[in-house]
Amino acid sequence: MAESNPQLSQPVLKIPMVRRLLVIALLAEIGYAVLNISTMPVYLEADPGPRGLLLPEGRGLGSTVISLVIVAFLFSEAVFKSPMGALADRFGPRKLMLAGPCITTCTALLTMAVPIGWGPWEVVALILLRIGDGVGAAMLWPACFALVGDSVRDDQRQQAMSYLNLCYMLGIALAPLIGGIVDDASGHKWASLFLASAIFACVATAVFHYIPDRKTVHAKASDETSEVGFKDFIRSTKEIPGYLILALVTFAGIGFPMVVIKIFAQDEFGMSEIGFGGLVFPAAIGMAALTVPLSRFGERVGKARAVHLGMALCVAGLAFCSLGAVVHFLRAPWALAVGALPIGIGFLLSIPAWMASVSDIDPQRRGANIGAVMTAQGLGAIIGAPIGGALYEKLVPIAGRHIAHYSPFIGCLICVSAGWLLSLKLLKFER
Repeated sequence: MAESNPQLSQPVLKIPMVRRLLVIALLAEIGYAVLNISTMPVYLEADPGPRGLLLPEGRGLGSTVISLVIVAFLFSEAVFKSPMGALADRFGPRKLMLAGPCITTCTALLTMAVPIGWGPWEVVALILLRIGDGVGAAMLWPACFALVGDSVRDDQRQQAMSYLNLCYMLGIALAPLIGGIVDDASGHKWASLFLASAIFACVATAVFHYIPDRKTVHAKASDETSEVGFKDFIRSTKEIPGYLILALVTFAGIGFPMVVIKIFAQDEFGMSEIGFGGLVFPAAIGMAALTVPLSRFGERVGKARAVHLGMALCVAGLAFCSLGAVVHFLRAPWALAVGALPIGIGFLLSIPAWMASVSDIDPQRRGANIGAVMTAQGLGAIIGAPIGGALYEKLVPIAGRHIAHYSPFIGCLICVSAGWLLSLKLLKFER
C-alpha cells in the first residue's frame, strides 16, 4: 500500500513527490490560463495589422466566434477528462502528464501559423487547435490529482488536495498579470503564445525528469477491469451522483463570468490588461497565505462541513459583488476585490475537501472518479460561459448597461447558491 512508504510519515510539503507535482501543476495552470483565458480572447479580437506581416497582431474575429473557439477548449477538456483519468489508472499517470503538455507546446505555436484570410477554414483550424489544448489538459489534471492522492497518507489527502487546488487557482490568478506584462512589454498580442509554449515545454521537461513511470498503487489492483471512455463516466454517475451534480451546477455558475471578466473590468472600471492583473494579484497572494490554515481547519471540521462552509462563503461573496448591479457606489474595483475575498476563501476550503472525498470513495478508480468530477465541472462551465456572454451583451438594451454587465455575477450567484443547497442535502457529516 502507498501508506507503507516511509516518506509518507513526513508532512505533506516535505514529501519530494508532492513538491514536484505542485510545481508542475502551478506552471501548467499558468500556461493554460495564459493561453486560453488571458491571451486568446485578446489575440482573436485584435486587428491583424497590415498585410504581409510574418506574425499578424491578431485575427479580427467577432465575439461570437471568439466564444466558439474558447468553448471548444472547455468542451474538449470536459469530454476527455473522464477517459483520460481511466487511462491514467491503467497505464500510469506519468505518460499522460508528459503527453498533455507536449501537445499544448505545439498548439500554442501552431496558432500563429494559421493563415489569415482562410475564411471559415481559419476558424475551423483555430477550433481544432483549442480542442488539442483541451485534450492536453484532460491528460494532465486527472493524472496529477490521482498521483498526488497516491503520494500521501489518507489523513493527509485533504491537505494535499488543498495545495494542488491552490496551484490551480494561483495559476488562473497570476495569468492575466503575467500575460499582460509580456504583451505590453513586447508590444505584440501574440507574445504570450510564445510564453505559453515555453511554459509547457518546461512542464514536459520536468515531468520527464522528475516524475517516475509507475502506476498509482491502488490502480494496479483494477488493471484488468478498468473501463475507458463514456462507459466509465456512466459508471461514476451511478457511484458518485451527488458529487457530479454539485460539480455541474456549481461550475455552470463559475462559467457565467469566466469569458467576460476581463471585458467587464475594461467596460465598468476602464482597466488595462496589467491593471486587471494587478487587481487579481493581491488575491493570489492572500490565497497562498491562507492555504495551510484553511486546509488544517478543513481537516478538523471534516470534509462535508468544509464543503458546506466554503460554498456558503462563496455565496456571500457573490451576493456582495452582484449588488453593484443596483448600488452605485459598489460599482468599483474595491467592491469586486472585497467580494472576491470570501469567494477565494470559500473555494480554498470547499474544493480540496470535495476532491479528497472523491479520491477516497474507491481507491481503485481514483483517477476515473476524479476525471468524472472534472468532466462534470467542465460541462458546467461550458453551459455557463455562453449564457453569461449572451446576458452581458443582449441585456443592455433591455435592462440597462450596469445590470447587463453584472448579470453574469448574478447568474453565478444563483448557480452557486443552488450548489450550496445541494451540498447540504447530499453531503453528510462524517461520524
